[in-house]
Amino acid sequence: MGSILLRVSEPVVSQIHVTLPDGSVRQVPAGTTPFAIAYGISPRLAEAVVVARIRTTGSEATTDGAEEQTDAGHRGAATEESMYAAAPSAERLVDLAEPLHEDVHLWLLKEQDPESLRVVRHSAAHVMATAITELYPEVKLGHGPATDNGFFYDILREKPFTPDDLMAIELKMAEVVARNEPFRHESISHEEALRGYEEQGDFMKVHFITKFTAPGENVSFYRNGEFLDFCRGPHVPTTGRVRAFKVMSIAGAYWLGDEKNPQLQRIYGTAFFQKKELDAHFKHLEEIKARDHRVLGKQLDLFSIQEIAGSGLIFWHPRGAIIRKTMEDWMRNECLRRGYELVSTPHVMKRELWQISGHEGFYGENMYAPMELDDAEYRLKPMNCPGHILIYKNSPKSYRDLPVRYAELGNVYRYERSGTMHGLLRVRGFTQDDAHIFCTREQIEDEVVACVEFAESVLHTFGFQEFKVELSTWDPDDSKNYVGAPDDWALAVNGLKSALDRKGIAYKEIPGEAAFYGPKIDVKLVDVLGRLWQLSTVQFDFNLPKRFDLEYTGEDGEKHQPVMVHRALFGSVERFFGVLIEHYAGAFPLWLAPVQIGLVPISEKHLDYANTVKAELEAAGLRVELDARNEKMNAKIREFGLQKVPFILVMGDKEAEAGAVSVRTRGKGDEGSVPLAAFRQRLQGLLESRSSTLDA
Repeated sequence: MGSILLRVSEPVVSQIHVTLPDGSVRQVPAGTTPFAIAYGISPRLAEAVVVARIRTTGSEATTDGAEEQTDAGHRGAATEESMYAAAPSAERLVDLAEPLHEDVHLWLLKEQDPESLRVVRHSAAHVMATAITELYPEVKLGHGPATDNGFFYDILREKPFTPDDLMAIELKMAEVVARNEPFRHESISHEEALRGYEEQGDFMKVHFITKFTAPGENVSFYRNGEFLDFCRGPHVPTTGRVRAFKVMSIAGAYWLGDEKNPQLQRIYGTAFFQKKELDAHFKHLEEIKARDHRVLGKQLDLFSIQEIAGSGLIFWHPRGAIIRKTMEDWMRNECLRRGYELVSTPHVMKRELWQISGHEGFYGENMYAPMELDDAEYRLKPMNCPGHILIYKNSPKSYRDLPVRYAELGNVYRYERSGTMHGLLRVRGFTQDDAHIFCTREQIEDEVVACVEFAESVLHTFGFQEFKVELSTWDPDDSKNYVGAPDDWALAVNGLKSALDRKGIAYKEIPGEAAFYGPKIDVKLVDVLGRLWQLSTVQFDFNLPKRFDLEYTGEDGEKHQPVMVHRALFGSVERFFGVLIEHYAGAFPLWLAPVQIGLVPISEKHLDYANTVKAELEAAGLRVELDARNEKMNAKIREFGLQKVPFILVMGDKEAEAGAVSVRTRGKGDEGSVPLAAFRQRLQGLLESRSSTLDA
């Protein structure tokens, strides 16, 4: 690493000031590297540092979210834009070998810093690409970003990779790591880079260079050993810093995500700084696998996807449907309690409606193709909002009527590409717990606060205690993807910020991620394994009321235009249910369990008493299943256990004589005999509290 100290790209001509996190300032020659500064503080620090973060002195940027500016992608997305586009702000991550030529704030990041893990994963992707090109020189490389869980590289190769190839790649990666090759940043002119890739017939790199650099510019490359790839970095100092890694799997991926383009082979891997972290990661993956909602959905007979009917379409089986009913009943009752009115709108509407709303232009690629009917073209609805707008518009409204809150558990249909569907989590037809609130501008903050509180209630009721919040705003430099004037956007964003501040909720602002019609608050729940799930959303909309000429009569007798709040708290019933399955590993709390009590008579002579118990518990509103088969008691108990039934009641002579039941509680085992009345009272308490546990 000592050679990094000497890497200066131009003569020292002046002094610069480097401000460290403790506020101290160091004056160093222009062209000094972050590694040299670290070494000047402490050689031990220099050995521990992975990457640096800098901010030009005087910049308004803050450190919040700086990790999102690495080429791993905005919010962890693995897109070509995030890989190769220029850094979006004055604050950025840089190599330790990056010469500094102006006054900066400098952070020296070590292994424990989140940004460092993403950088080592990006470097691991280059190590993997090095290994692949050495083993299979005929390949061509797409992009290879870091992701939230590891990294991947897209590879164009005529012959499919095999599991044996993955093992060979991993062994070759170990050789590349052992060579401890420095990652060196190089610049090549746009023209030279383009010419070289065109001569090689590498259409992917030609695309990247053409799209993300302009003639006359220098193109950023990184080299380790003989391997060279188009990349803006940063990287760890040497390949030797990529110590704990694993090549994991192969998948297909179309070039640029378009099925009309050549199919690439995507090789996934992951990397950590320490082997113990890698081992913990795979243990975590095993836990995730054990909770896979697709496996549990089949095992517990909750739902299915029938290929003869089509991909991404869910069939709810009786046990899944009873959980769905419980979820929907709770939601409808809560909506009514909170001042909503329930509505229902058609599944298909005229194409003209979607043209007015803007969905045809801004969302058309996610909608199903128009259908030619007798009087016009129609489209399946991807959203419920235009339908609710038409209900609002059907009768005159006064300021005394506002706010108007319409709620619907409405079926919607969105065209998801082949290969993107994933069980209940990404589907083509789903039920959205949609609501739209029409209100005055003065009422908007109160309504948004109420929606956020409703979202909190949903998460807590269904057993989620932790969540994170993001505020998605527009990008005024990308106005073609949004509708509305800047002043309206400022009003909308400030309204959402005020609501979150009023609630004292910490949030992260995400520029450029707003809906086309307005900014939004996204509430991401954290499940039992610490995974984030995007479900609840609250969106401010000043555009659709204008597009549909909505109005109300104000206190002044004049016509005014309302504003809208869109909100979905489950997000979709299907997705929320999938998350519930994985959160609870199919062992639902009592109030959600499709079968709450399993009855096991010891023999046929105890059937009469078992039926009496069943009738009494069902009269109390409990879902009970009696196993009357001529099977051994232990086999029946085992079957109910596999179905994750919360309580199993065993009944023999002693229980029949005493009017009691022998209770076996999921996760605890045999709790002994208790009077039936006492057991029923215990269950009623659990149901009333909607407890996420089975504790009395």
